[in-house]
Amino acid sequence: MDRPRITIFDTTLRDGEQSPGCSMNVQEKLRLAQQLDRLGVDVIEAGFPIASGGDFEAVQKIAASVRRPVIAGLARACTPDIERAWQALKGAAHPRIHVFLATSDIHLKYKLRITREQCLAQAAEAVRHAKSLCADVQFSPEDATRTDIPFLCKVVEAVIAAGATTVNIPDTVGYSMPEEYGQLIRTLQEKVPGIESVTISTHCHNDLGLAVANSLAGIQNGARQVECTINGIGERAGNASLEEVVMTMRVRADRYPYETGLATEQIFPSSQMLAEITRVPVQPNKAITGRNAFAHEAGIHQDGMLKNPLTYEIITPQSVGVPDSRLVLGKHSGRHALALRCQEMGHNFDRRELDEIYRKFVILADRIKRVQDSHLLELINDVVHDGVAQDMKFPPAAAAAIPLPRAAAMAAGAHESMPSRFRTVSTPRPGVNIFGEQHGDQEDYLWGV
Repeated sequence: MDRPRITIFDTTLRDGEQSPGCSMNVQEKLRLAQQLDRLGVDVIEAGFPIASGGDFEAVQKIAASVRRPVIAGLARACTPDIERAWQALKGAAHPRIHVFLATSDIHLKYKLRITREQCLAQAAEAVRHAKSLCADVQFSPEDATRTDIPFLCKVVEAVIAAGATTVNIPDTVGYSMPEEYGQLIRTLQEKVPGIESVTISTHCHNDLGLAVANSLAGIQNGARQVECTINGIGERAGNASLEEVVMTMRVRADRYPYETGLATEQIFPSSQMLAEITRVPVQPNKAITGRNAFAHEAGIHQDGMLKNPLTYEIITPQSVGVPDSRLVLGKHSGRHALALRCQEMGHNFDRRELDEIYRKFVILADRIKRVQDSHLLELINDVVHDGVAQDMKFPPAAAAAIPLPRAAAMAAGAHESMPSRFRTVSTPRPGVNIFGEQHGDQEDYLWGV
């Protein structure tokens, strides 16, 4: 059965760039736009042309050189913004003017200082003007989730009548709950005449950590475009993370039966390029793109991963462009991971020797947190020569890490065992461990802890 296609609207270059410290120059924006093209996003929001000369130039250059996706430029609901956006976009193969105007009472009263009636008229007129220049017009009622719902319905109806082709529903301040946001999308579909002729979009912020959940709730209730950013960057706590939205739909297709056009193996390269350009590192525990997303330190986890990666990984690292999983050597590591690293370094030990190395390893790891190869070599040398290292000085260091496919192959021999997105590794023969010693499966499991 055909699955509904979700349009991926990437706003890394516009909303994402508004993150403190994440501004980009023209060449950096162009480089990242070309990577987003390789990633396969459907729409690139290239910037806010009236904001600065640099932003105008960036949008113009991206429009001229990145030809496959739609290129969007942001404009407030006023003539100068719209015309400036069109000047930047008119060279695009597929241009889109994205018009926005706040609709919540708090924004109307304190920010815009206009009435609801003025807001309604201004929104419709802005869309009409944009439509006279560009066939593809998107409208966003800013702060939609805090807008009076009957008034929001009136605004959406008016901009559709004026020619909008996409209506985006922003959770501008990350206020909404998933069930609430989903209900809002459903209500608009039920109440607004003509809404079946346009694409409904989500744009969710992460102030309460719910941007991805809200976006998915919107999709489940009829939205067919999702606005998101690489690494979830954006104003304040950020936007919905592109990689999390896309991989959730891919991994849990049973709950989210939708398709995207993304080349997901370009996710990690896109994340790394953004971090390099902005010099803002990805948090280690970030889903999908963080350095710990496919790293395993706990002995129980390492033991399971060596037998079959499906035990602790629901996504293969290669499917998102990460080269390998890693078994990180730290105080929670088990003997299996330690033994494999020793083997990779050319040392094979019997059970007694490994126990002694492991005992010293745990003491050291508890002191310095992460053990790298130079530290491990000193421990090995100490045990091999029956010496006792006195007052060894270990500098702070990054973790020694074993790329999993290589380690697993040493342990069991990696092979593809099912025609799915998951890579599996065969389990070692019962009663035989990687050191050739005889012991039962349960003992092997406990020993790996």
